[in-house]
Amino acid sequence: MAAPGFTAHKMLFLNTLAFTFCFAAWMFNGVTVTFLVDNGAYDWNSVQVGWLLGIPVLTGAIFRLPVGILTDKYGGKWVFGGLLVLSAIPMFLLSYADSFWEFALYSFGYGLTGAGFAVGIANTSIWYDKDWQGRALGIFGAGNAGAALTTLFAPTILENLTNNGTDIENWRMLPVIYAAVLILMAIVFVVFAQNKRPETQRTMKKLLKPLRNIRVWRFGLYYFLVFGCFVAFSQWLMPYYVNVYYLPLVTAGILAAAFSFPSGVIRALGGWMSDKWGARKVMYWVLGSSVVISFLLIFPKMEIYSPGNGIMAKQAGEVTQVSEERIVVGGTEYELIARDETNFEEVNKDFVFPRKEMWQEPVVEEGQQVQKKELLASGETKIFFQANVWVFTILVIILGSIWGIGKAAVYKHIPEYFPEEVGVVGGMVGVLGGLGGFVCPIIFGYLLDGTGLWTSGWMFTLFISAICLWWMHRTIQKMMHREQPKLMRQIESKKE
Repeated sequence: MAAPGFTAHKMLFLNTLAFTFCFAAWMFNGVTVTFLVDNGAYDWNSVQVGWLLGIPVLTGAIFRLPVGILTDKYGGKWVFGGLLVLSAIPMFLLSYADSFWEFALYSFGYGLTGAGFAVGIANTSIWYDKDWQGRALGIFGAGNAGAALTTLFAPTILENLTNNGTDIENWRMLPVIYAAVLILMAIVFVVFAQNKRPETQRTMKKLLKPLRNIRVWRFGLYYFLVFGCFVAFSQWLMPYYVNVYYLPLVTAGILAAAFSFPSGVIRALGGWMSDKWGARKVMYWVLGSSVVISFLLIFPKMEIYSPGNGIMAKQAGEVTQVSEERIVVGGTEYELIARDETNFEEVNKDFVFPRKEMWQEPVVEEGQQVQKKELLASGETKIFFQANVWVFTILVIILGSIWGIGKAAVYKHIPEYFPEEVGVVGGMVGVLGGLGGFVCPIIFGYLLDGTGLWTSGWMFTLFISAICLWWMHRTIQKMMHREQPKLMRQIESKKE
């Protein structure tokens, strides 16, 4: 195979740049809604916040399939350029929104930026041969780092525009800035991009035929996890840090960006790994790691009181002394464990592991007659778990990076198995992944309302990770039963 030429690399650069700005705009509500609620501009509850975070993602999800089909039919130059212009209009109108429903309507409009992924996938893969597609699509997927641009810079811009929340109405300049950037990117793309379409044009029936293949839907579920949950947490981590760790919005944005940025950039590495070792091996590692890390993140910041080891009378008698240190019954002395009274919240120290405190409290009085084995003092146990913010952040950065590798591994399959339907198959897988980004913040909001636990979002992620791992392993096992043992070493080269 000949090495890709200058034009292919130029198109990869333009597609990635346009997708980066699209993704930054797609994540707009994660910062803006948190800022407005935190500063009292709007009294939206956690469920309403979840809807506003999810609505733009819904638009990007449902339009990925039709946009992917249009890209296969007309080429990426005009479809991508038109999408950027169309998205800029509702983004600009968002500056006039003054209610939940107006915010929701314009958010649905600018959410079209999320469909830029389907355009870029089709418009990148068509310029590269099979041996290079994994790397090229991995590099293109690094545009996910656009989420980090918003979480990193938008909070500071909002603070400056509103004079640290004093002139709150000045937030309306931010969507105007975003709209201007989208228009500028559209001009650059149309001027410098070249158009290319698949050599053979097919009817709509033939285009949609691959959607009957269960493999498409299984890849879609994987993508629901590695992309949908990534998109959801790119936004959800902002209110998470503010509410759980009481961090300022700008600091929360920096830490949320630390989750988003590596995941986008490392996607290129995921493409290389998939080319070198095979997507299945990579996905086994990704899904298994997702299960383990999600499990570690489900434990909330907590302070638990529980019954502990008490003291019972060794013999019957009269209680002659009761104090915090001892109880005396019929001449027999029972030493008590005194309470330490340490307030771990006020201790100027970071705790990685849970801290335990145990003490005993008398339940009898002087002069009381007690029987043998009657309880003299109840045991109390206090367990404090700090859910250390730095340990938490390291874990979510690792998880985000693993998901970034997984995103490339999922899309490595598409041009290999569906070389003539990359737009429609990539669009459908993208739809399912985008739906994850839409429904997850809403589910997180309802789970938070129902359980009162911010970590309930990680519980949901653990559940989805386990299902994906089980389905993939079950599929591989079926292949093993069908194939001869001598062919097992070649399983990476077989289609699922």
